[in-house]
Amino acid sequence: MASTAAERFASAYSKLTISDIPTELKRDLAQLALDYFGVAIAGSRTGSGKIVAQYARDVGGRADARLIGGGAKVPTPAAAFANAIASHSIELDDVDSLAYFHFSPPVYSAALAVADRIRASGEEFMVAVAAGCDALARLSNALNPSHRNRGYHTTASCGVFGAAVAAARLLRLSEAQFTSALGLAGSQASGLMEMYGPSMQKRFNPGPAARNGVVAAELAAMGFTGAATILDGERGFCRAFSDDFNEEELLGGLGSQFPVHIEFKAHSCARPIHTAIDCALNVRDAIGGGLGDIVSIRMRRHPDWAQYHLNKAPQTYHEAQVSLPFSVAIALKDGVNLPPQYSNGRLGNPELLRLAGLVEVDVDASLPRGISCTIEVGMADGRKLESQVDYPRGSSGNPVDYAGTEKKVRMLVGDGFSSSRIDALVAHCRSIESLPSVSVLLDQAVGEDKGGRG
Repeated sequence: MASTAAERFASAYSKLTISDIPTELKRDLAQLALDYFGVAIAGSRTGSGKIVAQYARDVGGRADARLIGGGAKVPTPAAAFANAIASHSIELDDVDSLAYFHFSPPVYSAALAVADRIRASGEEFMVAVAAGCDALARLSNALNPSHRNRGYHTTASCGVFGAAVAAARLLRLSEAQFTSALGLAGSQASGLMEMYGPSMQKRFNPGPAARNGVVAAELAAMGFTGAATILDGERGFCRAFSDDFNEEELLGGLGSQFPVHIEFKAHSCARPIHTAIDCALNVRDAIGGGLGDIVSIRMRRHPDWAQYHLNKAPQTYHEAQVSLPFSVAIALKDGVNLPPQYSNGRLGNPELLRLAGLVEVDVDASLPRGISCTIEVGMADGRKLESQVDYPRGSSGNPVDYAGTEKKVRMLVGDGFSSSRIDALVAHCRSIESLPSVSVLLDQAVGEDKGGRG
């Protein structure tokens, strides 16, 4: 009888079948696959994406899994590492409903690398990512907000377990091996919130999580044993990484309930900023062209996020994408917050800097959700333009459908891929559960062709 949390995870996830996964979750996981590929392809073209792709090519070893975008074959852990960083490099990857973490960079990157190597079916892939996402969500729910407040980046620290679960499931590990994989993943758990600033640091965090999860599963498959007490032991992950470990959130309904609530991004910046952007967009039409007539911008945020993202003068586009004042300024000026709006060449724009400088943030514990936000724009003629947003675009309360994600992916992939290639990727992701091999997805997502979009 399984007793420790890791043993119970191993038992539940090794027995999971496609019929156990709710229809709505399977739909969301398929939509997330499409979103992931679009974001990762675009991310592979960034500075951080190019550096890690080169690193993965230089590592050496058995080349058996592919890099998204360029298509080079590299060792499976290196593919998971590079694809995870690429998919986190434009701030448009998915997010959980509380904005603590991203599902796809650690879990999908690990699962796709292993699936590409072993030619796993779409059904096998779907079961693996459902299990991995469930593990990641349960750990986040059990540890946060204390985990985040202590300085840990949940995408990475908890993501390594999600990656290990997905890889272990695809490798068909026994329950004992599965438990060992979790133990070995826990020894590699890392990722700090000290990642904001002008550097590429934030993009890096999911890379080790995806890679280490794969390594943990591969070693366990070879007979390397890990601690069964890694999650709930006296000095295990949950107690070492949080001051408020909730065991019921970790284990309640395991195997029958799935606390996986995937949300999609419409704006190319940190998720807790999205409600502020939507507030700005809601009042933008009333301002008209008179941005020079704005004399004040006051915002209220929930205490969960009120002290984050307050930099008014970002020095790189990395900083700009985690700056609420600069993002609000972009929304007011441009009416859209996508990668081009955050380019380094715009950081010195006088109008954007003036608007960002006007933004003041107050703490309001009465707001209904952790990412809730309000705006009050004061105009020179005395008008006060106000808006409150509790559910940003792409969230559970303001969802985006598969067609919306398809539109996003076509915009992100751009002219580097032909229409037929994009069409195939869209169609394959929609029917991913029935694919004989997930590798056909990577066939469409690697090796940029130059055929135009026809």
